[in-house]
Amino acid sequence: MMKPDLNSPLPQSPQLQSFGSRSSDLATEDLFLKKLEAISQTAPNETVKNEFLNKEIPSINKLFTRFLKNRKKVIDWDKINPPPADMVLNYKDLPAITEQRTSELASKLAVLKLNGGLGTTMGCTGPKSVIEVRSEKTFLDLSVQQIKEMNERYNIKVPLVLMNSFNTHQETGKIIQKYKYSDVKIHSFNQSRFPRILKDNLMPVPDKLFGSDSEWYPPGHGDVFFALQNSGLLETLINEGKEYLFISNVDNLGAVVDFNILEAMDKNKVEYIMEVTNKTRADVKGGTLIQYEGKAKLLEIAQVPSSKVEEFKSIKKFKIFNTNNIWVNLKAMDRILKQNLLDDMDIIINPKVADGKNIIQLEIAAGAAIEFFNNARGVNVPRSRFLPVKSTSDLFIVQSNLYSLEKGVLVMNKNRPFTTVPLVKLGDNFKKVSDYQARIKGIPDILELDQLTVSGDITFGQNMVLKGTVIIVANHGSRIDIPEGSEFENKVVSGNLHCGAL
Repeated sequence: MMKPDLNSPLPQSPQLQSFGSRSSDLATEDLFLKKLEAISQTAPNETVKNEFLNKEIPSINKLFTRFLKNRKKVIDWDKINPPPADMVLNYKDLPAITEQRTSELASKLAVLKLNGGLGTTMGCTGPKSVIEVRSEKTFLDLSVQQIKEMNERYNIKVPLVLMNSFNTHQETGKIIQKYKYSDVKIHSFNQSRFPRILKDNLMPVPDKLFGSDSEWYPPGHGDVFFALQNSGLLETLINEGKEYLFISNVDNLGAVVDFNILEAMDKNKVEYIMEVTNKTRADVKGGTLIQYEGKAKLLEIAQVPSSKVEEFKSIKKFKIFNTNNIWVNLKAMDRILKQNLLDDMDIIINPKVADGKNIIQLEIAAGAAIEFFNNARGVNVPRSRFLPVKSTSDLFIVQSNLYSLEKGVLVMNKNRPFTTVPLVKLGDNFKKVSDYQARIKGIPDILELDQLTVSGDITFGQNMVLKGTVIIVANHGSRIDIPEGSEFENKVVSGNLHCGAL
């Protein structure tokens, strides 16, 4: 295949007509575009090439151009204020919805799960959503079961929409075949695939469209709005009479449909709701909802000046954080996209080292869209609506007797004397799901546990009971085997032990 001339002039390029105002760094911008157009020449056929030229390149360039224009700008810390009382509704103050009204609103709803993540951090291959989390059911199983139960109860057809990444799309397509008789309609679409960027010269890392996957990345869950539009599903959902979309991470087991929130949204003509919850010491790095120049705005830690990071982490000033449970009016989303307002969403610059190269990823967060919707609000929800499983430490909690599974929903045990979830930190020996399963013969009774720290070569026997604060540390080269039936309360265990006498 003949290589394109990278020195040819670009004014005639159709891509240059598709993104807005140019940055001041025109040479970098133009060279970046030339590199992308060269990559398009490696497409396996004209259909794939045109898809990349007409859809992906304009999106990539919009983001890159805004990055060039704004990379030296910093947020004005003096303009940051906690959200006023009327900007954040308190969940407990929301009026309870009637059964008849619930059925009416449910018919206007679609549910979207962000399904782009892999299970690699937990030592698993394939989409994270297929990891078994409770009673041999996966994240995806539970999502489908919840919607199936809701549809049967209200005699409706709420669809499940999955936004995959190029890492999960093909495998997810195979997996969802198991639900074809579940009476839950599942839509699946792929989010964008952007090239990683070399930090030193700001040029794309890949030179082929389908070379190494490690040279590409999904540009954050804020891409959900653009990818839903590009897939045609936004138009489909609106044509089917759907008015509202509930978006959440597939690994947040607390993110179930709540019609009291939807009723508040509909009744008050709110176009966008961000669910927030009170910060704890485990959440100090989480993005928070603020008021900035009179508008609701998401503030992420990556946007915070280094001199203000400790202030950002303060629970006194920033008391809430974003759960990434988001409710959006679909017609408002369609309007805002057609007006190109979301092109101004804040960019998060994520530096990484990949294949020995210093690179950056330009990402956008779904919560950053809040400032572009009319009458946007936060709702301060109970902690129970934020139950993410990011590690085997989280898996330990959701698989314990702290919860039971009722119609696909995790419900906290009423015998738990506290409303909070214990803080659990399992060491590197438990990081992979396979190691976690091999080392823990049975999840202990943790109804009265406050904090658990485990480090080193340790195994748990069955029918253990843990209460208060428990710390178990096996020194380097040592091993601790905790036998069946052991009970620890406010105890520190260390050394090289077979803990039969404890």
